[in-house]
Amino acid sequence: MENQKNVSANETGIARYFEFTKHGTTFRKEFIAGLTTFLAMAYILAVNPGMLSMEGTGLQFGEVFTATAVAAIIGSLIMGIVAKYPIALAPGMGLNAFFTFTVVFGMGIPWQDALAGVFVSGLIFLILTFTGVRETVINAIPQGLKYAVSAGIGFFIAFIGLKEAGIIVADPEGTFIKLGTFYDGGVLLALFGIIVTALLMARKINGGIFYGIVITAVVGMIFGVVDTPSKVVSAPPSPTAFGDMFGSLFSGGFWTWEMLIVIFTFLFVDFFDTAGTLVGVANQAGLMKDNKLPRAGRALGADSVATMAGAVMGTSTTTSYIESSAGVAAGGRTGFTAVVTAGFFALALFFSPLLAVISSSVTAAALVMVGVLMASSLGKIEWDKIDESIPAFVTVIAMPLTYSIATGIALGFILYPLTKLVKGEGKQVHWIMYALLVVFVLYLAFLREA
Repeated sequence: MENQKNVSANETGIARYFEFTKHGTTFRKEFIAGLTTFLAMAYILAVNPGMLSMEGTGLQFGEVFTATAVAAIIGSLIMGIVAKYPIALAPGMGLNAFFTFTVVFGMGIPWQDALAGVFVSGLIFLILTFTGVRETVINAIPQGLKYAVSAGIGFFIAFIGLKEAGIIVADPEGTFIKLGTFYDGGVLLALFGIIVTALLMARKINGGIFYGIVITAVVGMIFGVVDTPSKVVSAPPSPTAFGDMFGSLFSGGFWTWEMLIVIFTFLFVDFFDTAGTLVGVANQAGLMKDNKLPRAGRALGADSVATMAGAVMGTSTTTSYIESSAGVAAGGRTGFTAVVTAGFFALALFFSPLLAVISSSVTAAALVMVGVLMASSLGKIEWDKIDESIPAFVTVIAMPLTYSIATGIALGFILYPLTKLVKGEGKQVHWIMYALLVVFVLYLAFLREA
């Protein structure tokens, strides 16, 4: 013990602040861990701008790229410096799909209002974090529905990837959807990317999704399927959407029941995704104390502040990334890992021209693989209990089939209390679930557009 105190006393600067000796790590280990985490989640720099800037949203690829990187930088720095966890943040998959396909396309809500909804959800998240209400909310939602929401979003994301790449196409005269033509270069490139990425992940290569995107893009350029970038380095694209959400936030038309549903969905998905990631990665790193998460408030606060900052910059909800587990596996144990990851996101800001090669065919593999990872939660659902499995199944299947994450959540949250009531276990359901039942019935009956 005395030797450890002496070593700690000799530490200076970064090593002392992040307590390298206490956690049995070094600057080199933390740096490599931060780089590993960055490579594992760098695909978001291509996928998120592509998702949010689809034709019809009103957002531009370049401005969303900058917003994505800045949100990741801010979130990862706060998580690393304040909460001192080796967990990086960036705009979340699933939430960006909800933003684009359900809120903007499905509900017809302008992107400025959608960003304002993201900001409000982050603010509520912050309030819940420091008032202790979060425990009540977490306990009110059945575990099976949490797993179902995660899996359903995974199926929805994978479906989007396959659709946008042309692997699955519409068939209005027959079976609604069908397999696309294999004579198309973009379809073949997407299939190649899926296979390569699957092989990389099967080999458990850190950053497999990112490397899959790079390999697919290079092959696409060789065969002329995607454009070749005219340059490699440039100044970051201007975040022209910066602050535009404030105009919506303070307008009288923003506060509608429909927008409240949007805010709740942003909050709900982010809330449980973040909590699950924090517990999972912290447990892997051996940072849990008596089965509790030290500095949990700071960690959740980092997520909520990053979400608010990202909304101001012009991107959807920012959340903790499970890919941080790759950095932990590489030796990361302190917040300096997250700081290093933030540094690489800052460096990436100057390489935006390289993203000119990123098309839906290139990113299809990333969406499918993220869907696979999220669908793993299906195994945790109690399928042998019909009152648990029916709401879970409806939640999962409704998201891709209705093309709406919110509809899937609504149907599942309506069915769960009803099945419990019929079974005679209505008293075991928290009153919050009954309140949500009423809210979602009204949402489906009066608010959601057909």
